[in-house]
Amino acid sequence: MPVLEEAPREAAERPYYSLPAEQVLSILETAAAGLSASQAMERLEQYGPNELTPPKKISPWTIFFRQFQNLLIIILIAATGISFFLGEHLDAYVILVIILACTILGFVQEYRAEQAAAALQKLAAPEAAVLRDGREQVIPAREVVPGDVLVLHTGDRCAADGRVLEAVNLKNDESLLTGESTSVNKTAAPDSRPNLPVADQKGMVFGGTVVTYGRGRAVVTATGMDTEFGGIARMLGEVVQEKTPLEERMASIGLVLSILCLSVSAGAMVFGILKGNNWLQMLIWGISLAVAAVPEALPAVVTGALAIGTTRMARRNAIVKRLPAVETMGCTTVICTDKTGTLTRNEMTVRRLFLDNREFEVSGLGYEPEGDFFIEGSVITPGDDPVLMEAARIAMLCNDAVLTETVEGAWTIQGDPTEGALVVLGRKAGLHEAVLARECPRVAEIPFDSERKRMTTFHCPSTVVACTKGAPEGLLPRCRNFLSTFGERPLTEGNRQVIMNEAAHMAGEALRVLGLAYRKMESIPEAPSEEMEADLIWVGLVGMMDPPRSEAKEAVSKCHQAGIRVIMVTGDHPDTARAVAREIGLTPADQANPVVLSGVDLNRLSDEELSRILPQAPVFARVAPEHKLRLVNLLKAQGDVVAMTGDGVNDAPALKRADIGVAMGITGTEVTKETADMILADDNFATLVAAVEEGRAIFDNIKKYLIFLLSANLGEITVLTGTFFLGMPLPLVALQILWVNLTTDGLPALALGVDPKAPDIMHRPPRPPEEGVFTRSVIALMVVITAYLTVGLIPLFHHYYHGYLAVIGDPELSLTRAQTMVFVTLVLAELVNAFNCRSEYHSIFRVGVLANRFLLLATLISLGMVVAVVQVPPLAQLFHAAPLGWKEWLFASFLAFLLLPVVEVTKWLMRLGARRMAVSS
Repeated sequence: MPVLEEAPREAAERPYYSLPAEQVLSILETAAAGLSASQAMERLEQYGPNELTPPKKISPWTIFFRQFQNLLIIILIAATGISFFLGEHLDAYVILVIILACTILGFVQEYRAEQAAAALQKLAAPEAAVLRDGREQVIPAREVVPGDVLVLHTGDRCAADGRVLEAVNLKNDESLLTGESTSVNKTAAPDSRPNLPVADQKGMVFGGTVVTYGRGRAVVTATGMDTEFGGIARMLGEVVQEKTPLEERMASIGLVLSILCLSVSAGAMVFGILKGNNWLQMLIWGISLAVAAVPEALPAVVTGALAIGTTRMARRNAIVKRLPAVETMGCTTVICTDKTGTLTRNEMTVRRLFLDNREFEVSGLGYEPEGDFFIEGSVITPGDDPVLMEAARIAMLCNDAVLTETVEGAWTIQGDPTEGALVVLGRKAGLHEAVLARECPRVAEIPFDSERKRMTTFHCPSTVVACTKGAPEGLLPRCRNFLSTFGERPLTEGNRQVIMNEAAHMAGEALRVLGLAYRKMESIPEAPSEEMEADLIWVGLVGMMDPPRSEAKEAVSKCHQAGIRVIMVTGDHPDTARAVAREIGLTPADQANPVVLSGVDLNRLSDEELSRILPQAPVFARVAPEHKLRLVNLLKAQGDVVAMTGDGVNDAPALKRADIGVAMGITGTEVTKETADMILADDNFATLVAAVEEGRAIFDNIKKYLIFLLSANLGEITVLTGTFFLGMPLPLVALQILWVNLTTDGLPALALGVDPKAPDIMHRPPRPPEEGVFTRSVIALMVVITAYLTVGLIPLFHHYYHGYLAVIGDPELSLTRAQTMVFVTLVLAELVNAFNCRSEYHSIFRVGVLANRFLLLATLISLGMVVAVVQVPPLAQLFHAAPLGWKEWLFASFLAFLLLPVVEVTKWLMRLGARRMAVSS
């Protein structure tokens, strides 16, 4: 066999759709009868098997040990070692459990994400029918080579990319690749237009797509990784998944805390040794400081808050695969969403009729057979209008679709979506297809043909009736009369012009327009032919579309209120995309011709030009996979946090590159579901907006926790170092510090993780992606709380230590009682502080003291535990504490509650400053 002039990948990039079939056969050095067995074997050796290259696998052990690269986990491991060193084995085991829980959870999430590219293999056709040695053979799909001739039948999955050689009513479902909601008519005719996107290449079939109608043949032009499918797999492998904003922020917090631990501990140790203290005693004291600084509960509480958010989202049909993606949704600035099935129902629906020079509106959404008919806003009864009933009858009879109701009560269509919409129209008019089939049985038909663009069925009730539906421009010239409420009337040129103008008007509103007609015949045709589609009686026009979801408009409006841009990115026709965008409020209703960029436009524009246009372009149509990936890259380069939705294989690279990839649960492929961070169980855009709301609430709650935790830990550090530099004994022992960090901090922090969301949460603009946790308000609160604890606890310790020493005379017992007083006051102050931290700006009395029942419960439990630790002698002995009297408890409570007005004044000053800045700006 002569060697091909080009490798398959180079050949696949040639515009085969623009070349005549004979020339394509010549380029590929094959024939319409296919290859010989020996030729196929040589090409298989030359080009390799027709399969996707499996991605490089990452060992599960590698993924597991990667979890320990988290700096906060390293700090916790060090804290475990410190606890063992101090002999506090119980605390060490508790911290160890936290470490294992966090690492195992991270391992599971990351391991699942690595399965994305492998899912592409499932979409390959296992077998293929080809012509070999001049006859049809079924071979394993992996053995298909360039130059093979595929034999295609209804229901087949195409094994490779190919140029159509023969098409008999051939239609392909290419939604996996293009997002096109309807099947695409295929033709053997070349198309000379340059740079056509995949969705417009009618002369090509693509691997992984499914034949939905007719039959045909195609010569294979590309196999394996050189197919459109393979290009997507290659892009998916090349996309680097970046850290989420939360992962970056937690890493920065871990870095800050580690530097704080080391610097404070080392500095205090060195200073103590220079003052003449024993070096071993200073080492143990320095370790105590490090223990105080480490927030042992931080990973657990953050993970817990995200997990709780995941559960909330699941209740709202948003299933989260990667926990940090929950928070990422909260800082989303741009949502790039598909149209079909997300903003729309993915169910073709008749919206308008034009019968007897009258315009009918049809209500109802999707395939549910419920709806009314309106003329100028008034409801009419279908049975009272003979023209409407005839239109409904033809729509049902000239039809092969079946409407069924599932066990769950949902309505679905078996067959072509357009025909499904016509069946539903008949049901709304009070007809039933089964009854009509008995009364008017079909006796013959002329199937739909892509050249004729119409279909005719013959029925025999009392007389033979031919029912025809098709494109108006082809059907209307074949009609001589039209049906009116007064019977059949001659169809004048004026009538024809009115009908075509209305058809053009409907098409301009992105409605798919069909004409309906009939003819009475004397006898059943023995050989139905196109000649019988003449002298027809025109009935009217039917306009249908895939309607927007009823909740989509409100969801888009909610996004705009929240400062989030919504961009429609679809494979559908620009006119269809424009009409849906206008209806859901994505573009202004009064804007006659909003900007809609097509895939051809994207190919023409440079990155710089497209970046300038992006802010004014809310709709992109006829886009290819590389276009979606390019849009995500440009948006991210502009500093946006991008959420991208998708259902087809074509969406997978863009989903992986986006900050948050969202797959469709119903229509989504396994590839997109494996690649995505989140899955919408109901394929609903409104669910995605609800996920954004939950994401914002979760970040708010994590920030509340961090204010609570870090202000407490900093307070502990300043109290410990302050007493040390003042030459006083330690005010807390290591076990008391660990108790505060693990229990008193932990329970209220978990409760803050489920704090109710603020009522204005979707009226704020998205927070800037570069904005960290430590905003001015956060730092101000932390400084005030830390200062209060320092100023309050050090004098308290000094007063009680020397007071007990003067009364008791025993230094060790005096120290224990003074440490207990500090311990109790610190715990009570932190419990009060948990309520302070429920809002960064607003007063606790505005957000509601009793609004968070979990925080009330956590406070009561923590209070009960500290009372037990102090007042129960065995526990008091274990924690180096001494029972206190009621006056001491009362004074500790007073100091703790005094923190409340201090923080309230701080918040008031911050709100006042913010208002003044807003006025001045």
